[in-house]
Amino acid sequence: MPYVQVNQVDHYYEWVGTKTPRPADSSKPVMVFVHGWAGSARYWRSTAEALSQDYDCLLYDMRGFGRSVIASDQVDAQKARGYELETFADDLAALLDTLGLAKVSINAHSMGASVAVYFLNRYPQRVEQAILTCNGIFEYDKAAFDAFYRFGGYVVAFRPQWLGKIPLAPRFFMARFLHKPIPAAEKIAFLEDFLNADYDTALGTIFTSVSKLATEVMPVEFAKISVPTLLVSGEFDQITPAPLGEKAADLNPNIQYALVKKTGHFPMLEDADTYLGYVRPFLATPV
Repeated sequence: MPYVQVNQVDHYYEWVGTKTPRPADSSKPVMVFVHGWAGSARYWRSTAEALSQDYDCLLYDMRGFGRSVIASDQVDAQKARGYELETFADDLAALLDTLGLAKVSINAHSMGASVAVYFLNRYPQRVEQAILTCNGIFEYDKAAFDAFYRFGGYVVAFRPQWLGKIPLAPRFFMARFLHKPIPAAEKIAFLEDFLNADYDTALGTIFTSVSKLATEVMPVEFAKISVPTLLVSGEFDQITPAPLGEKAADLNPNIQYALVKKTGHFPMLEDADTYLGYVRPFLATPV
């Protein structure tokens, strides 16, 4: 499996639509896919394959998630660095530098879309177009956030490996995230990624993704986006409700908004045809 060291952590990456490593003379533009919390690039593969005729698609796992494992001798350094979402945006910039990619398009999901928003504003010269899937802006509610932290801490702490061996566990694990069914293999992969996520990274990003500071900063970040952006919501998303995505899009004329009806938190898997029906025309729009 291909890895590249980024900020002292070996990051897993792969190409869809071209060879790994990507030939230096490839004429196709590049699209980078960024996954969400406690996931991996695995769930982006079908979308990447659908777009691979027009793009060389780069999939990678963020540090501490999926196959980008934080080695035991790097734990203290990564704790010291922290788990602010901006640091993951900087990881992406370093990844692109290492792979020799000057400018890309981005498709990012959930927490990964928040990372992408920071990337768009810190490195706008490196982005052609961006798609933000299932993201938005929250209002601060101390009681609700405190309850979320307690529940999230318990969920991250209690992840026995035997859970992945229970036949119906993947189905129940994904029930809150979905409105329509997805292939069983995708559900199994999601549960495996969740069970294997680095403890400190998974817990740390809960606090940086959902926080009072995030409710104050993210509206400003959305308003600052200067590159053409499409924000896609799932109509029945229970994780990031669609109105929160529409509210974020309304902050900036550079952001188009699309709603995939009868889907949850993974519209690209629950209704790929409709999702791609929004994405392809957006990508075809002259920049």
